[in-house]
Amino acid sequence: QVQLVESGGGLVQPGGSLRLSCAASGIMFSILRMGWYRQAPGKQRELVAAITRGGGTNYADSVKGRFTISRDNGKNTVALQMNSLKPEDTAVYYCNIQILGVEYWGQGTQVTISS
Repeated sequence: QVQLVESGGGLVQPGGSLRLSCAASGIMFSILRMGWYRQAPGKQRELVAAITRGGGTNYADSVKGRFTISRDNGKNTVALQMNSLKPEDTAVYYCNIQILGVEYWGQGTQVTISS
């Protein structure tokens, strides 16, 4: 059974940094794509960043230049380094992986940017 465990959320002041991590277990096949989504109150879930097995990345325009996604294929982990955080980055962040066309989600971790 595939499980995703996220860590690293919390409360930080504007301009601060956080690093989110996600570890996948129960993986029997290669993970094609790993990513992070977020959902703010009253808004739809949106893609923040994604990375392919080969290292190709894409980012939401709102986070380009501030967030960096990385992965370790050997450990089935994905991380999101978030710098220069803004209040509008406040949301629940979800880890997402795709295996053989099936998507799996983490339980979500709260990120709050506030002074």
